[in-house]
Amino acid sequence: MVILTEAAAPPSFDWKRWPETEAVVNGLIATALEGNAFARGLAARLPRETGTSFAVWVDHLVIAGGPGFASRLEGLGYEHQPIRYAVGVPVFAHRGGIFPRIALAGEDSTRINGSPAPVRELAIKVDSVVAFSRAHDLGLEIVGYPMGPYRIGRVPGETTTLAVVERRGYLGFEPFPGELARDGRMKPHAARDAMAARDLWEARRRRFDDDAEGFAATEATLERVIELAGSTDLACHLVFEVERAYWESRNTAARVQKARQDRLGLGWANHDHHTFRCSRRHFPRVIRMFTRLGFVLRERFHAGADAGWGAQILEHPVTGIVIFADLDLAPEEATEDFAHEALPDLPRPGTVGLWVALHGESILEAGMHHLEAQFEFDSLRDGLKAEAGIETMPPFSNFPFLRQAFTAGERWPVSPPRLDRALQLGWINPEQRDKFLREGAIGSHLENLQRREGYKGFNQQAVSAIIAATDPRLH
Repeated sequence: MVILTEAAAPPSFDWKRWPETEAVVNGLIATALEGNAFARGLAARLPRETGTSFAVWVDHLVIAGGPGFASRLEGLGYEHQPIRYAVGVPVFAHRGGIFPRIALAGEDSTRINGSPAPVRELAIKVDSVVAFSRAHDLGLEIVGYPMGPYRIGRVPGETTTLAVVERRGYLGFEPFPGELARDGRMKPHAARDAMAARDLWEARRRRFDDDAEGFAATEATLERVIELAGSTDLACHLVFEVERAYWESRNTAARVQKARQDRLGLGWANHDHHTFRCSRRHFPRVIRMFTRLGFVLRERFHAGADAGWGAQILEHPVTGIVIFADLDLAPEEATEDFAHEALPDLPRPGTVGLWVALHGESILEAGMHHLEAQFEFDSLRDGLKAEAGIETMPPFSNFPFLRQAFTAGERWPVSPPRLDRALQLGWINPEQRDKFLREGAIGSHLENLQRREGYKGFNQQAVSAIIAATDPRLH
């Protein structure tokens, strides 16, 4: 059972399932695919070649729907946004579930009542429109600056246009947005500065003998990245692009799956959340860095007296990036504000604390514990096994609306100084030290996640079980 404080769990974090909304959205996507042969062919290839469904890549839809359809969307949980798709074209977003945004571009009265509204444009999100065009030999005419906030290429269809979009810290729909020009993000050297900001984060030092020194250096680097990027939204996009690449460099399953998705020019645009493991004493510093990038705190987890761990969920309102930040927690600490108040080391660390002791802080040397992306569960499991012999652990969530499983853990070597310190503190025994030195310890996974009905939450008891199952001392 989840134990949450009142301050950490307002009603908006009581995530619900939206089966009727999913049915309507899926109907709109199906209608769009009927009107574009290229998109229809891509949708057929995705499960087999990438283990994903077309729906997880959809960024937005532009449909012929007037006030009547707007009322229907509001009944399905959608809300009118202040952002417009174009003059006179309102945009609706669903904050309570994971669904694409919908723009209403004028009503077709012959189709609205009793049947899906005609879809004028179906947009999918990718990391790079250029890579997508090259992967499919499309020769797309791309609108928007390189490294700009919004780039788009269009593939005409019989009745529906397929738009391929890339975003960098921007929720709008204008390739040359005036409001960002006023903020300085469209200046002539903006692309150069964005690349410099990304390079600065990628080239930063990650390994320190003293973690406090490492955090001070990393916080200073983050400030320089934000200054160069010109906005926290763009800086957030660039930082997490680098963090995914660093994690990928240390995980075979990640590299195999990224290559599968890149063969279709998609990248990691299907990411669901990023998991960082953190020490207790430095946890507030990690949270401070994330909030500096514009993240807001969502639900906070503590799984009960025997779980031994907790987590703070964060979400970025512009990039949509979600973070699962883990730490060890004692039973009596369930109601403490661990996101803002540093906790001393436990006499004996739990699974998260030992992982940090062996590999380092996720924000520093270790990198992420795992990336969870949205897939078709069975298709991904079978595809990774057939293509590269990658095994998947038994699912730790197996519901119609939420399925989750880790790939087999990637073993990382552990440095002798880290092992000696853990032994000296009594966190491991001599036999475990020798085994970790010979064989390494499990460091990271790719997580296979399948969501249905727009469900935005997590299965608390199941996450506790898999946290315990990945304790390095058990392997």
